Formats: sequence, C-alpha cells, structure tokens
Amino acid sequence: MPEQHEIDGVRLHLSPLDESQGHWIGQQEILKQLLACWLVVDDQDLPLTPRLIGTPGIGKTTLAIAGARQREQELYIYQCTADTRPEDLLVTPVLAESGKIMYHASPLVTAMIRGGICVLDEGNRMNEKSWASLAPLLDHRRYVESIVAGITIHAHTDFRCAVTMNDDESTFEIPDYILSRLQPTLPLSHPSRDDEMAILKYHLPFSDLDMLNLTVEFLQQAHELKLDFSTRDGINVLRFALKRIMQDPNHPLAKDQAWQESLIHCLGEDALDLSSLAQKKQQTLGGDIVPMGLGDFFFSPDDPLHPDYRDDEDEEDV
Repeated sequence: MPEQHEIDGVRLHLSPLDESQGHWIGQQEILKQLLACWLVVDDQDLPLTPRLIGTPGIGKTTLAIAGARQREQELYIYQCTADTRPEDLLVTPVLAESGKIMYHASPLVTAMIRGGICVLDEGNRMNEKSWASLAPLLDHRRYVESIVAGITIHAHTDFRCAVTMNDDESTFEIPDYILSRLQPTLPLSHPSRDDEMAILKYHLPFSDLDMLNLTVEFLQQAHELKLDFSTRDGINVLRFALKRIMQDPNHPLAKDQAWQESLIHCLGEDALDLSSLAQKKQQTLGGDIVPMGLGDFFFSPDDPLHPDYRDDEDEEDV
C-alpha cells in the first residue's frame, strides 16, 4: 500500500520512488557543477534549481540520476508533457472504490515531503500555466499550493530539484520569470572518443570490439559535423545489429554490413553519408543562402531601382 502523509487534515498518497541506476561516465566537471547547485553554504542559503540543457539522448537525465545517487537521496522523476496540468504536477484527485475522493501526491510533491530529489524531465514541453504553479517553489518561499486539495505544501529542507531541457524547439516557450528561477544553466556536450567508447562498453559489455569501434567512429564524425546523433542513438544501432547477428548466426552479411543495415533502420539512409547530411542541414538552416532584402521582392537585381544596383559604366568612370 502506498505511503501516506497528512497535511491540514488532508491525507496524501505518496508516489513510489524511482529505482533507476545512473552511472555517469566521463565529463566529471558537469557532475561537480550539478552537485554544487544542490549544496548550501549557510543556514540562510538555499539550493539552486539548475537547467540541464543538451540534445536528446546526450545523458541529461542520467546525469541528474547520478547526482541523486551520489548524494544518497531518494529520487523521483516527473516526465513533463505538453498536456501536463498543474494538478498533475502537484496533487491529483482520484475516485476510490469506496466512492470517496483520494488525493495522490505527484513525484514532485512526494520529493518535497520526503526530502528527496525530483527531476523534472523535458521541462520545455510544459505549458506556462503548469510552470506558474511552481513559481513559489522555485524561489525563497519553497512551497506549492494545491487548489484541488486546498492545502499548502512546504518543501523539506533536504528537497532538491533539477530540470532537463532538450536543446531544440520546445512545445512551449518558458516564461522569463520561470527561467530566472531555473539557474544556472548547465549545458552538456558530446562525450570524447574514449568516454563514448566507455559508455558503449558499459551498456553493451557483450558487444564485439569491431562493432564498438564502428559505432564510436560514426558518432565522433557526427559530433564533428554538428549533427544531432547521440550516444543513445549509437547504443540503439549497436544493440539492433547485435540482435540481428544473434538471431541468425549464418547471416549472409558481414559485421560491418549488418551494422550498416541497423544504421539505416534506426537513423535512416541519410545517416550513411554524414557529410552530405551535414551539407543538407546547413542548407536547410540557410547557411548558403544570401538573405533577401525588401527590394528583392519588387525589383530584379539588374533594375536601376534596386537598392543594390550598380552601373558598370559608372564604376569605370570613378
């Protein structure tokens, strides 16, 4: 039966803690920065709520989990979505079999009550109304108000929080008054070759060394070309390739061919030629296109009325 906690006569059923293991490999500086955010240097000091920013699959959630494990605190993870409501973030009423209303505390509120760590995962998927309900929690007040349950919930002194955000177009723009509360920003970069190899070996210790090298080489080239393929993508490509070989030991394809087959199925045919893909991305972003001015819409470049028109004969006379 879920643990219960009572506030002002309202009984809350708490969420279960998250048992995920987060083993952080390499980039120790970013882990130190996260742990520094959660320190307090004086009785009057408050912990910070950092934003962990990076491309999907780069390890933001793993970093937050690793930080919680290092602090040896209970971990709770809330997955933010575009349709997350304030009551989803705080306290949700549920009709019990008895016909009475039961109040379920979210992972966030449970962490607040128990003095644990909550990770708000993919926070830039959440709407402003939901973020507004967290404003008093993220500043010196450190509480939330549940309109549904009619109670105010104060955070335990040991409560800590971090928000992960993908470095891409978000469903909703985070308002400035919330961003000012989510500081500092800790950007994650792609791992080095040695770290990426270590990560793949950790997740797939049974993998063939040749296929590990193929995957790491692919990922490192993608990072150099500023493509968005992540370590998670590499793990999925390698995992599928290994399954295909195991499924049919007499597979007619060589290991590198089986790996390429997996690459196509996981990341698409364009991933076979990273240079061309990078060039397409650059063109899509407008890297090779000269911006048009207002005059371009009304006059051709050789029209004397065009703002950039130049008369060759006039130039020769100068």
